[in-house]
Amino acid sequence: MSQSLPLMNMPSSHSGPIVNGINGHLPKQEVPTLEDLESELPVVNNDQIPLSEVLSRVVQDIYAELLTLSDTLPSSSDSARKRMLADFVVKHKKQVVKLFAVVKWARDAEDVQKCMNITAFLMDQNAQFEEAVEAVTLARESLAPARLRNHDLLTSLDVLTTGSYLRLPTAIKKLIIPPKRLSKDEISQTLSSFDHLIRFRLRMSELVPVEMNKYSVSSAQAHFHVPGLFSVSLSLRGSEPGDAWFMVDVEFDIKVGGDDTGVVAFPRSPTGITKRYIADEADARLARYMVVPTEMAVEPDIQPGPSHVQAQPPGPKLPENAVDAPLMRLYNFMQMMSLSYQLEILHYQAQRMRSLGWADYLKVEFSKDRKTLTVTYWIRQPAPPRPPNAPQFKTKIPLLGGTLSISVEPKCSTGSRGDVNSGSIPKGMSHPPGRSHKDRVLHEIGLTSKLRRTQGTVAPSKTPSDEVERLHLMVKWSPEATALGFLTAPSDWLVQYEISSSDLDFQGLLTKAVRVHSQAILKVFSRQLCEGPYRSVFPNSDEVVMSMDGDTPALQIFLCAGEVVVVTIDPRTGRLNLRDTGDLAAAGRGPRFAAVSEKINENPIMIVTAIVSLRYNTIVESAEQKAVSLGLQTYRHRNMSREELAKFGASARAHLFVQLQNFPTHYLVLVIADDDFKFALVSVKSVVENAHTSMVMDDIGWLDVARIRGNEIRVQLSQFEDRFEAGMKRKAVGGDLMSRTSPTKPDTESFKLESEVIRELYAYCCARVSHTKVEQQLKSRGIPYTHVSPSASPEFLHEIPRGIHSSLASSVPVLCVQSKDILSGVPAAEAAMPNIRVVPINWWSERKCQVVTCVKLKYVQPPVGKTAGMGSTVIRPSKSVIYDTREAIVSFLSEDVNTCVDEFLDEWARVSTIVVIAREVSQMAKAKHWDDVRLLSFDLQTVEFTYTTGYALSISCTNQQSTGGSYQLRFSRVSSGTSRAPGVSLHDEAAPFLRPLLRNGRLATSLAEVVDMLRDTLPMALELESLTRDDANKPGAAGLKVDVFPKACGWYRVLLGDLRHALDFRLMAGKKVVILDGSYSIFGTIVRDTDLDAKERGLGSEANGTIGVLQAIPDFHKVIEDVVHDIKLDCWGAESHSVALIGVGLVCHVSVAGKVGLAVLRRVADRLSGVR
Repeated sequence: MSQSLPLMNMPSSHSGPIVNGINGHLPKQEVPTLEDLESELPVVNNDQIPLSEVLSRVVQDIYAELLTLSDTLPSSSDSARKRMLADFVVKHKKQVVKLFAVVKWARDAEDVQKCMNITAFLMDQNAQFEEAVEAVTLARESLAPARLRNHDLLTSLDVLTTGSYLRLPTAIKKLIIPPKRLSKDEISQTLSSFDHLIRFRLRMSELVPVEMNKYSVSSAQAHFHVPGLFSVSLSLRGSEPGDAWFMVDVEFDIKVGGDDTGVVAFPRSPTGITKRYIADEADARLARYMVVPTEMAVEPDIQPGPSHVQAQPPGPKLPENAVDAPLMRLYNFMQMMSLSYQLEILHYQAQRMRSLGWADYLKVEFSKDRKTLTVTYWIRQPAPPRPPNAPQFKTKIPLLGGTLSISVEPKCSTGSRGDVNSGSIPKGMSHPPGRSHKDRVLHEIGLTSKLRRTQGTVAPSKTPSDEVERLHLMVKWSPEATALGFLTAPSDWLVQYEISSSDLDFQGLLTKAVRVHSQAILKVFSRQLCEGPYRSVFPNSDEVVMSMDGDTPALQIFLCAGEVVVVTIDPRTGRLNLRDTGDLAAAGRGPRFAAVSEKINENPIMIVTAIVSLRYNTIVESAEQKAVSLGLQTYRHRNMSREELAKFGASARAHLFVQLQNFPTHYLVLVIADDDFKFALVSVKSVVENAHTSMVMDDIGWLDVARIRGNEIRVQLSQFEDRFEAGMKRKAVGGDLMSRTSPTKPDTESFKLESEVIRELYAYCCARVSHTKVEQQLKSRGIPYTHVSPSASPEFLHEIPRGIHSSLASSVPVLCVQSKDILSGVPAAEAAMPNIRVVPINWWSERKCQVVTCVKLKYVQPPVGKTAGMGSTVIRPSKSVIYDTREAIVSFLSEDVNTCVDEFLDEWARVSTIVVIAREVSQMAKAKHWDDVRLLSFDLQTVEFTYTTGYALSISCTNQQSTGGSYQLRFSRVSSGTSRAPGVSLHDEAAPFLRPLLRNGRLATSLAEVVDMLRDTLPMALELESLTRDDANKPGAAGLKVDVFPKACGWYRVLLGDLRHALDFRLMAGKKVVILDGSYSIFGTIVRDTDLDAKERGLGSEANGTIGVLQAIPDFHKVIEDVVHDIKLDCWGAESHSVALIGVGLVCHVSVAGKVGLAVLRRVADRLSGVR
């Protein structure tokens, strides 16, 4: 015993203590330092925050509060500012104090951290102790029912007989005695021998499927590669012919496309539990029919017990006359694994798409056997229930767009030889679908030769135990035929989908299906637009074009010139999207397109109607923007009934009303028809019905844009005979530019409307309405008119400020009337030439429309004076009158086109009167022999002339047409120069009596009478005027005050200071002046100068001539007798014979009327003083 166990009886050579089985006298190891021990402690940072982060947050918070205070304090009151500052200081002082305390505590942070680390170390050690205790307890519980090995009787007999054991147990040998290592040469030779063995077995006896013919042998492994499926490495368990294969490594021949996350989640070479599962299952299939030797079933050292009786159930037996084909089983298994692996990758990609925003619109389902992946796209939420009275949708929209199903399925037979198994073909000789003819031949040759080698000459024919199955990933796409409400044809789905292992991309596969589905739907939509009920809106196929918006099919719909709407289907949601790509794509259109898209997606069937409506709205908006840019007032709707709007025709889809600024009741209407614009000029009126006001069109006229822009209206405007009045019908006019029929479509691009066209149409409408307004006035007066070319208009019209001229200004004709018709009954009608032109202007500008009436005068009277515009042939005496002195043409400007005829007639009466007065004055010097009558100035508004030397009269007139004429007379004195002085005051005061005289009879005769009267009364007026301003010449010794004023034409009254007596000076025919007592009327009994009876004269005068409060001058007859006597005594010469006595006064010549009157006044004053 001592010899067999020498270690147990060996005496100890060391007397030192034994520590943990190690002699204490062994060489001492290096003692670890405290820092080394601390570094081994676990670091614990639970519930700890860095001090720097606390400091940063507090400082940032204080800084932010200060910025807020700097913004709010200036706008606050003083008390509020103080309160806010105090609150800020108190609040943040607390924070700073707390922070200070934390900084103080942070000094001990290192010690606290060390304590926490030690605590964590102790807790981990305690957990290890508890686990050890639990492990010992578990071992005790598990070893209690364990069975002991049989007693080693042989070793016991050896020990008893020989005193020692002769052998060690095999387990001890394997555990203690290491096996002998092979050299490199031995290893290389062994591997090379194994390679030869593998090659021999593969070539001579192993049934290798033709799909795995591509293999290589190296390092005792056979490497098989099946393109598109897998690469697998196999080796043999031994060198015996019955030894089974086992799998060493596997790699799937795939490439994950799309997101890189799939590459990480599904590597080409499986790892971990996945690889272990594949390896175990592959080994099990490879060794399915392997025969286990009997001696290896149960170990001899272990006594069989109840637990070993049923430990290993019997394996499957190889069928009779069958040859084991493990590599065929491996191929079938690895093929299924590769396809399942690919399907898992596609499922992972589909689920990842859901996590990236597709969850609400994509449904992913995996079958229980994980062989079928079903994906449903374009999932729609059920529409909320509509109210009972709401209109229900006719077409029910499916809640999904389609289904994409991917499953592992056997390949279908193509019907060729070898693809169909039949009874005439022996088992194993049949070929799965997809094999080429070469592979079939190779498979048959290899299989036949190997089977013959394994069977005898008389043995029955053998067959492989397994056959090759060809599987693939089959994609089945089932789109909904009525997705989004559009019925698509099955021919639109003729697309083959195949999944390539070199590019596993589920998103690309789904995108392709969605793209084809979207394209089919858009094609149906395109056909509905071009061939459906709205084919008249989109008659040309070029207006609806299929295109690609990146990778998404798009339908480009040309709404109008430069405006395109793109209709796409969102690949993710399946919703219809509309966006604008025209030149007016602005921020304002985004929300509108979003709202339209939202309405369409509620009921996609409405998209056709919505697109048509959008087309018209876009056309109207484009035209409206251009009209607004021109400063025009536009309306999309007017308060008109449907019956009124129906007057625009059945093809009218939308309207844009452009109100004429100067004519609010007239509109230029842009009618949007199916193919292009139509333009109309309408007049409206307001009608009240049932307390509601609506508009009714009085008249409507269509505009021919091609002819208007082509300047073809020059001779056609003469046909405008219609009236824009309620209840009146348009006359049938041949060739009229504004006819009842629809206009000819211009040879331009459809719905291409330039701003210049709108400007010209607007100007043309203004011209048309202005002509109509003038024509209405002429028709109401019964005045015929014609149209003449605008080239005949006078050149001086450029003097009238008309703004920017229109290109149509030279093409619009003017009206021509006869002077005998329009000036009938008007004063001085004979002064005008026969033709009078009426020209509306400013209809092309933003200013108010005006009318110019041109009249050529028969009498050329050139203007004279300072205001006549010396040096220029065109003068403008007033705002409304322009005179061309060279052509003798007077132009009258009317600011209101509705009253232009009345204004012209009134202006003409005024101007013609002044022209006649100027002509008569210029002829007076010769006709009347008044050499001192001379024309001073004349400018069509005022005429000024001298009626005698040094004295001038200025005449202007107003309201000649309405009131029969009203004249303004101004008198002045003319010096040798150009200066003016106030005229004779008595003549100024007599102006109200002279005006009726000018209106009495012919103007020439009346004017001569007025001039004659002024000339005759001038000496008397001067003497009487001197009485009112020269005190030295006052009559009487007492210097009584007198007041001189006119009573009528040629009648002046001198009212004496007592206001009870007066003298009248009256001009009589034959240049005579009668001086009368003011208390007697000239229309009473006149006492002749032959009546000598003073008493009778007195009685007669009292009885018939007393007027008002005036009293008879005492002894007036004696006064005038004394005056006559004094005249004769003073020897006045011939003047004394021009004085004659009458009963109540005297008569004298106008030349001595002043002197005589002055003498009478003095004597009367003296008499009245004596009476007092």
